[in-house]
Parts: sequence; structure tokens; C-alpha cells
Amino acid sequence: MELLSLGNAIVKIDEGELVGYVVGGHEYIHQKGSPGWRSSDTEMFPIIGPTADAKYQVETPKGIAIQDQHGLLRELAYEPISITEDTAIFQKKYMARTQIKNSKYPDKSPKALLYWPYDFKFQKKFQLFKNKLEITFLVSGDRDTPFMLGYHPAFKLYAKDPTVITNDRTITLPEILAVGSRALQVPNCTKIILMDQKEIHIETEGFGNFMLWTEVPNMLCIEPITYYPYAEGQKQLHEGFQYLYEAPKAFKVSIQTNS
Repeated sequence: MELLSLGNAIVKIDEGELVGYVVGGHEYIHQKGSPGWRSSDTEMFPIIGPTADAKYQVETPKGIAIQDQHGLLRELAYEPISITEDTAIFQKKYMARTQIKNSKYPDKSPKALLYWPYDFKFQKKFQLFKNKLEITFLVSGDRDTPFMLGYHPAFKLYAKDPTVITNDRTITLPEILAVGSRALQVPNCTKIILMDQKEIHIETEGFGNFMLWTEVPNMLCIEPITYYPYAEGQKQLHEGFQYLYEAPKAFKVSIQTNS
């Protein structure tokens, strides 16, 4: 377990996963073992969304890839690169067409092995500032490598009636719960405010969209995404790809508190 600290803020990281962000004694991150989700954060890469309808086959310029929901990155282990008092950097590497065991097999998926036709390196950097935690992702690989990226943190809820404020609307928890497993789309948005017992301001660079998901009243996943895969009229999953032109490509998430 790595600990970052600055002033009255403490960040807890377990093998690259954000498992705690405490500011002034207030925990902002959903805790493992609490109802709702078995994790506290993860990444969706190189695919966001379901692949079952496509028989787990995703079309790429280098041929078919076998992917389960939200991609294979989560099946790889993070390697720590650098840890200081207020900064931690982790990395995952993948070699093209390496077969990776699917942790969902056989109970939740018929595919035992997953693979992707491209090399990639994925870096995750945590940096703690006063009243702000900044998480930066660097994606690198061959030119024209296709990918989608989503960050999937879960926030602990305290209030009975928390709300989410976006560019043009206020979203209630019952609205998010009603959407279910598909997650509520928040398009063309780079900043969200979670109004709970304490406010959380989440600002992003590079993603462009959010989706909101929970199935319980005690946590909420506020997920920056490059592509929302569940929209009505959506065609082939590969149409949501963006491509590396000058690697590495950076994506940033800032979590700011008022504690």
C-alpha cells in the first residue's frame, strides 16, 4: 500500500488502484466491501462498453481482437515506477497479440483468453496538491493504434439526496439508478460537481464526456470517457475509436474538494 500526503490530505493506493482519498478526515472514495462495487477505481481500455453482442470480437485495422467488457487493461498488473511523498507513477505494458487470461471466465464470460493486435504502454500518475488530486494517464504505442479510454472511480456518498451538476442540468441519484447497468450519458462535458455532504469538483482534459453509474445509494461512479457505447442508434463498437498520432497521448482528471 502506497500513501501520499500533503497538508490535511492522504491518498491510499493499492497496486495502482485509488482506494482512499481523505481530506480533513473526510473519505471521498468508495470503500471495498461496502455495497455497490468490489473495486474503488479502474480503467476501461482499449474498449469501453459491452462486447457480448459482437461475440467478443472487435474490428481493428490489424484484424479482429478478442475483448471482454471494458477491455483487457484491467487484467494486467501495474508496476510501480516512482513513489515520492506526494506523487506516484505506475505502468502497464502489453505486447501485441499476447493472450491474457480473462478473470470473468467461465462464470461471466465464454472467453478464456483475450488479446489486442497492438503494443501499448499505459501510465497512471497520481499527484497530490492542496485540496486537489490530479490523475494523469499517458497512452503510448505505435502510430495509428486505435483505442478508447475511460476512468472509472467510485465516490462514497453520505447525503440522502446527492446531486450531480453538469454544464446544463442537475441530475438526481434516482435518475442515475433508473438507467441501471448501461450508465447515464453526460455528453460534451469536461467538468462535473458532485453535491453531497461535501462538494467534489471533477475536471478533465482529453476525455470530453462522462457517464454516471451506480446501483446502490451509498456510492456513485463518475466516469470520464472518450466514447459512450450505449447510445441509441449506435452501430459498430469500433466506430468509437480514436487513434494515436503522436505518442504518448495524455488524459487528465482533477478531483478537487472543499475540505
